[in-house]
Amino acid sequence: MYKDELIQIHQFLLYLCKFFQDNGISKRYFEDYTKANIASHHIHKTKAEHEHAIFLLAKSISSVLVVQHGEVVPQRTVTDFERLAERSKRNIR
Repeated sequence: MYKDELIQIHQFLLYLCKFFQDNGISKRYFEDYTKANIASHHIHKTKAEHEHAIFLLAKSISSVLVVQHGEVVPQRTVTDFERLAERSKRNIR
């Protein structure tokens, strides 16, 4: 996937994050993403950094969905995104 496509996905997931926060979901779900300090508008960041941010956001969003709608989203989804986030972190130079 091209870097500009990753940035678009990153931005979309960030919109979901903002939507959840605007609707009463705690910011604590998104602490890992916030600590990474990789925003979607940081176009100077590497492709690997944006990929890592995407996995962090996906993990956070899936965590919210598991808590809110556990019957729809299995816990394994969160675990899988955690693993992908850890793996992508190793690719950042």
